[in-house]
Amino acid sequence: MSEAKPKRIKRQYDEAFRRQAVALVENSGRSLKEIAAELGVTHWNLRDWTKKHGRNQPVPAATPAELQRELVRLRRENQSLQARCDVLKKSLGILAEPSRSASPE
Repeated sequence: MSEAKPKRIKRQYDEAFRRQAVALVENSGRSLKEIAAELGVTHWNLRDWTKKHGRNQPVPAATPAELQRELVRLRRENQSLQARCDVLKKSLGILAEPSRSASPE
């Protein structure tokens, strides 16, 4: 009869440890395998943590209320910028006109 293999103990890592490991991967420039060996975890764990907590994570979708507030803010900003542009166009037109008091040469 074959002996039963001893059950492998599943190690638990806290969130702070995972985030520090991901920061180490992102900032060190070393390979996952090197860092995983140094930390005593598998490179598969480190890869998964990097996918979950890394910099390239998508930004969560905004709620409809947040989108509406952003739209209102951008419309106000657009009106303000258009008004500034109109003022600059008018002032440029005034400066470009020849002066009537200047003598013709």
